[in-house]
Amino acid sequence: MTVVFRALTAVCAVAGIVALLVWNHGDFGAFVYFTVQSAVIIAAVSAVAVFRAVPAWVRGAATLYSCITGIVYHTLLANPSSPFYQEDSGAHTLHNLLLHSAVPILAAVTWLVLERERVRWWYAAVWLGYPLAYLVFALVRGAFVHEYPYPFIDVNKLGGVGVTETSLGFTVAFFLLGLALIGLGVLLRRLLTRGGSDEHPRVEDPARV
Repeated sequence: MTVVFRALTAVCAVAGIVALLVWNHGDFGAFVYFTVQSAVIIAAVSAVAVFRAVPAWVRGAATLYSCITGIVYHTLLANPSSPFYQEDSGAHTLHNLLLHSAVPILAAVTWLVLERERVRWWYAAVWLGYPLAYLVFALVRGAFVHEYPYPFIDVNKLGGVGVTETSLGFTVAFFLLGLALIGLGVLLRRLLTRGGSDEHPRVEDPARV
């Protein structure tokens, strides 16, 4: 079942990216968005994990990024009550459904219910490396092209102080989300193991991650 969900996650992520490119008439500028980049990451990690072992911390990182995509989109960008709401003409298209809903849900279910990995809590901090690198990329790019991929990091509208405040808030929120993925995975592992739901014995990671 785990292999099936990993394969399905990879297929949905790739299909979502392709559908987005078709909808955008082949505009590869879409790859500037965290949504698309995180979809590439989860697709690659999930696809490789179908055929060979991938370290738990890598799969956890990819899961976190996918969950960030879904949560930020639905709570901030697609939520009319949010100060960062953006009206999207493609809100109900196939690529939006796949990239912002289906893939994050599949990734979360795979990690929490099927894999239930045990990793060190401080990996939640390590996983922040990519979101922070993306922030730097978006800000540096924006300084040259004078536009930003997301309203909550738009220096033109929020100013340097405003972007700093929102960035710090997101950093804390993403760290807590990472901790939640780690903690819930362990909790479900213990509950389901006690209930006799594990059909196969777990093979501990020799690297103890």
